[in-house]
Amino acid sequence: MINNKMIKWRKLALGVLTVTGSLLYSQQSITLKQAIEYALQNKSDALKAKLDISDADAKILEARAGALPKVNGTANLSYNPILRQTAIDVGAFSGGPSNIQMVAMGQKWIAGAGVQLQQAIFDQQVFIGLKAAKSTKEFYQLNADLTDEQIIERVSNAYFQVFTAQEKKSTLESSFASTEKVRNVIKSLYDNGLSKKIDLDRTNVNLTNIETNIKQSNNGIAQAENALKFYMGMPIETKIQLVREDMEVTPHLLEDMISTDNRTEVKVLLKNKELLEYQKKATEAAYYPTVNLTANYNWQGLGPKFPLTNGKSEGVYWSDYSAIGLGINIPIFNGFATKAKVQQNQIEIDKLEADLKDTKLGLDQAYQNAKSQIENSLASIENQKANVELAESVLADTKSNYQYGLATLTDLLDAENSLVQAKNNYTTAVLDYKIAEVQYYKSKGELKTYLK
Repeated sequence: MINNKMIKWRKLALGVLTVTGSLLYSQQSITLKQAIEYALQNKSDALKAKLDISDADAKILEARAGALPKVNGTANLSYNPILRQTAIDVGAFSGGPSNIQMVAMGQKWIAGAGVQLQQAIFDQQVFIGLKAAKSTKEFYQLNADLTDEQIIERVSNAYFQVFTAQEKKSTLESSFASTEKVRNVIKSLYDNGLSKKIDLDRTNVNLTNIETNIKQSNNGIAQAENALKFYMGMPIETKIQLVREDMEVTPHLLEDMISTDNRTEVKVLLKNKELLEYQKKATEAAYYPTVNLTANYNWQGLGPKFPLTNGKSEGVYWSDYSAIGLGINIPIFNGFATKAKVQQNQIEIDKLEADLKDTKLGLDQAYQNAKSQIENSLASIENQKANVELAESVLADTKSNYQYGLATLTDLLDAENSLVQAKNNYTTAVLDYKIAEVQYYKSKGELKTYLK
């Protein structure tokens, strides 16, 4: 089923991989939702979490087997070439004088078949084990949900990191184009004796530096994309292109407080506590007696010849027999071993209670931090956006002044660098907001919002 889903996804959702693999090297557009869905279908963590659920189903069947009757069939055939002889006083049976003779005991051939049944009537450990197995499946289901949320978080953060790296490269490319235009103007002025060679050289140096930064940014983008594809479970050689709309800033209505009871992390801990309590009850079951019902029915053939092909005429006789029994095992004293194990189980429960309390506090803290970061990031985005507009205006004015000799080349280069810095600051502010958004959804237990 998993493989079918993988194939369907690759064909219908992403279009990243084809049957022949010929499109592995063609660039494909991929949204954040598609990236997350791909990861949930292909990442090994998600696949193993689903297998754990299937394994839990098998454990339920195993636990249920302890409460069901056990039926076994047996068959045997034996040949005794030399029968054991015993000294018997034949005369004692007839009331006559003593007459001791050696008499063979048993028969040359013995054949038999039978059916045995065993049924647990009362066994506390068996019944608790069945409940624990069902609870274990619920635990794995919750754990699968938690795994999905972790995948969503990693993929989302990686996706935003790739976009940020690409945006910074785009800013550098824009700066390179703008500086190149300035260089061409200065070269024209220099060729006509209206500019100094040092101004032309400084501009060329700046161009070289920007070009170097662009090459370095390409490496950063490649590493960020590889990280994203790793978190998606996607072949590294696949070419992808992100969607700009996923970086749009959408302010949220922030709540003062949230309830942590619906968080998957809390549900996992509560279910784990339930399993520990079942474990304690299973240990306490050693205090209780166990009652088992046993029954058997057998058919046996004896004689001097092969019993399966001979009858009474050849001295072979068949007979059946059966028995029904009820066994009770009552524990009396085991050196306080059960008491010690119960105490150990309770300690584990108490430790988990402490973890649960600490987890809830941590989740509350994470929400408040995410809320604060979102508010700060929104303010920073507005400020950096204004800075970009101001830096663009300053650069335009400086270019004009430079052409009329009212500004130096240093002023022009500084204005260009200020614009690059302002754009990068804006991009970083957007990244900070998107990462804070992920933490905000996570703290509310709403990471699957990205799948809507």
